[in-house]
Amino acid sequence: MADKDNTSAQAVLEDSKQAISSAGEAASANGANIELPVEGTAAVESGTKIRSYYRTKEFYLSILLGQTLVILNVSTNIFSTLLANEGTSIPSFQTFFTYVLLNIMYTSYTLYKYGPRKWFNMVTKDGWKYAILGFFDVLGNYFVVLAFRYTTLLSIQLILIWTIVVVVVLSSLLMHVRYHYAQIIGILVCVGGLGVLLASDHITGSDGGDYSRDDMIKGDLFALVGATCYGFSNTMEEFMASKRPIYEVVGQLAFYGMVINGAICGIFDRGDFQTAVWNGQVAGYLVGYTLCLVIFYTLAPLLFRLASAAFFNISLFTVNFWNVIIGINVFDYTIHWMYPIAFVLILVGHVVYYFGRKLLGEALKPWLGRNQEEGVIGIFTARKKILTNPQYAEPEDRSAESPV
Repeated sequence: MADKDNTSAQAVLEDSKQAISSAGEAASANGANIELPVEGTAAVESGTKIRSYYRTKEFYLSILLGQTLVILNVSTNIFSTLLANEGTSIPSFQTFFTYVLLNIMYTSYTLYKYGPRKWFNMVTKDGWKYAILGFFDVLGNYFVVLAFRYTTLLSIQLILIWTIVVVVVLSSLLMHVRYHYAQIIGILVCVGGLGVLLASDHITGSDGGDYSRDDMIKGDLFALVGATCYGFSNTMEEFMASKRPIYEVVGQLAFYGMVINGAICGIFDRGDFQTAVWNGQVAGYLVGYTLCLVIFYTLAPLLFRLASAAFFNISLFTVNFWNVIIGINVFDYTIHWMYPIAFVLILVGHVVYYFGRKLLGEALKPWLGRNQEEGVIGIFTARKKILTNPQYAEPEDRSAESPV
C-alpha cells in the first residue's frame, strides 16, 4: 500500500513539473519572462545579504588597513614626544617636511603620467578643490596640536568624536550617503569603547595635566575647530579619491598643503624654530616622523576607497590602546586592565558597522552612479571590481539596506 502511494505521489510530481515546464515554454514563446522559484532561495539570499561582506577579504583588509594607519599615527605621536623631550617642539615645521616629500614623490609622478599640458589643465580645472582640501588638512593638524598646549588629552579625545558627526552630516547632505542602522549602532559601540579607554586614562591619571579654566576653554575651542577641519578634509579626500587617481589626489594635497603649511610656519613657528635643539637624535626623530606620516598619507586614500571617511575615523579610536602598547618599550608605560576590553569593544563596533552590507560594502559610493560609472578604475574601487566581476553589479532595488 505504501509503495502504491509513493508511486502515485511521484506521478503527480512528474505531472506538475511537466505542467510548469510547458507553461514556461509557452510564456517564453509569447515573449514573457517567468522566473521559477528555487527551494531555499529566499533564505539563502537573506543570509547572503547579511553575511556576505564578512566573507570577503575586503572586510578583513579594511580592519587591518585601519589599524595600520592607527599604528602609523601613534608612531608620529611617539616621535613628536621624543622631539619634545630633546627640546625641539616645532609641530607645524616638522609636518612641512612631510608635505615636501609627498609633493616630490606624487606631483613628480603625476607630471610624468599626465605630461605638463594635461597636468596644467587638471590644476586649472580642479586646483581649487585640492586647495580647499589642503587648507582643511593643514588647519586640522595645526589646531589639534595647538590644543595640546592648553587642555587635557581627555578633553581633546572627547571633542575629536565631533569629527565623526561632521563626516556623517557632510556625507549625508552633500554626497547622498544613506547610513544603514547597523552603521550608526557600530559607531556608537566604537564611541563606547573609546569612552572605556578615556575612563581608564582618567583612573590612572594619564589624561592630562594642570591647566587653568581659561586655558582649557581655549584649548577645547582649538580642538573643536581642528575636529571640524578634519571632518571636512576626510570627507573631501574620500570624494576626490573615488573619482581621481591616488597619485593625483595625494600629490595635489601635498602641493597646496606645502604652500599653506609653509606660510603658517613662517608666521607662527619662527620663534620655536630658533630655540629648538638640533643634533643627530633630533634629525633621526624627524626622519622617522616624516616617513611614518608619508606612509600614512599614502595609505589613507586607499581606506577611503575600500571603506569610508566614517570608518577611517572609528578606526582611529584605538589610538590610545596602541599608544600604550608601543609606549611600553619606549616610555615604560603600563597597561590598565580596561584597555584590552576597550580595544575589543571598538573592534566589535567595526564588525557591527558592516552588518547587513553587501559584497562591495562601502566601496560602492552612491555619488558615482549605480555601477560606479563616474568613478575611477583603480585599486580598491568598486568600479574596477564590477568591470572585472559583473556579478558585483548593483541591482536597481537597494531597499534591502534600510537607511536611517
